[in-house]
Amino acid sequence: MLTEAALDETARRTSSKSTVTVMATACGLSAANLIYAQPLLAVMGRSFAVSVNQVGLILMLGMLGYALGLILIVPLGEKYNQRSLIVLMLCAVALALALMAAAPTVALLIIGSFLVGLTSIIPELIIPFAARLAPSNERGRVVGTVLCGLLVGTPLASILSGFVGEHLGWRTMYWIAAAMMVALAVVLRFLLPNDRCAKSEVSYPQLLGSLWGLLRSEPVLQEISVLGFLVYGSFTVFWVTLSFILETPPYHYGSDVVGLFGLVGIAGALAALFVGKFADRRDARHANGVALAVILLSFVVMWLTGQKLIGLIIGALLLDLGAQSNQAANEARLYGLHPAAWNRLNTVYILIFCLGGSLGSVLGAFGWSIARWDGVYGIACFMLLVALVFYVLHSKRIRQWRASALCLKDLPLGPKDGDAARCDPIPVLENE
Repeated sequence: MLTEAALDETARRTSSKSTVTVMATACGLSAANLIYAQPLLAVMGRSFAVSVNQVGLILMLGMLGYALGLILIVPLGEKYNQRSLIVLMLCAVALALALMAAAPTVALLIIGSFLVGLTSIIPELIIPFAARLAPSNERGRVVGTVLCGLLVGTPLASILSGFVGEHLGWRTMYWIAAAMMVALAVVLRFLLPNDRCAKSEVSYPQLLGSLWGLLRSEPVLQEISVLGFLVYGSFTVFWVTLSFILETPPYHYGSDVVGLFGLVGIAGALAALFVGKFADRRDARHANGVALAVILLSFVVMWLTGQKLIGLIIGALLLDLGAQSNQAANEARLYGLHPAAWNRLNTVYILIFCLGGSLGSVLGAFGWSIARWDGVYGIACFMLLVALVFYVLHSKRIRQWRASALCLKDLPLGPKDGDAARCDPIPVLENE
């Protein structure tokens, strides 16, 4: 078991720019597996001659698979070598992507999407691994940088997928993705630092059984989980229907143009860098409030001006800025909590986050089927209003919880500003 001093020295060596860049790139490439389908939904639907609601199941089952992977796989990072676990998951997701590429029926395509989601939890292993390797005074920056890689990978995946789907077919995109995962597994095996952190000796069922206790006892985890659920849900409501919106009058665009909309996400990804650095010095909760207001504004802009392409572009840009800033703030606050439980804390948060995305996929397809634009934007605005009301009403509880933390005076500045403080331990396992 490494001492605190040894861990600090390891952090200084392995949180170098090159190592963080490798981790950020790996997060972006692996997270892309869940995004490729978004600009391809209309093309997939036509190839199998199925309805919009049936095609929506591809994204929904992918998100549900991801949620299951969070529960069953991510907590294992506290028991086993995370580098080995990451490489193993990359090999597994390559097989799942190949199944999607070869699927002869829509049913097998949906099953393949579920398996891709189940095994695409690599970023949720890499991010807590990076946080452990980072010195405490640079943790926000390191997590923000790795998260930025994930967020840049998402829009670039949308662009690549739209282009390949338009010119080479959607199946080709999934064959390419499978090959990239195999190559990434080889690269990470040799470039990632080895995981020398102390590991829990408790049983796997005990690890899983502690997840509910973490959520029940942590007000900060509760808040970021609710905000993540509602924000990602509203975000998915829009993106899951974008291909349908752009194929209707007055646009009549193909999947390549849908994919190009992913470019606006790069600006949002860069916001994660700023929020990460901000969180090392100030209360990241303030960034949550600003982000919620920006996201609501984005949907209002698209609802009022989305009939023109420029209005849709501005709205999508604001949406990505707000959504990615909210995500970066949530991650910074999460890694201000108990270090021994970071994998499990991340599991709880991202699980609820992804359930919001699954709900958004269904609600987006439903809203489009009953009221087109008005249905999509109406549902998204309602989810954002609920998030804002919750944020305001929960502020008092957060203040009370911070005030009751008698050890607050020992905290460094940054996202911890109450989030990392506690006089009573959170329900980590006794063996830890």
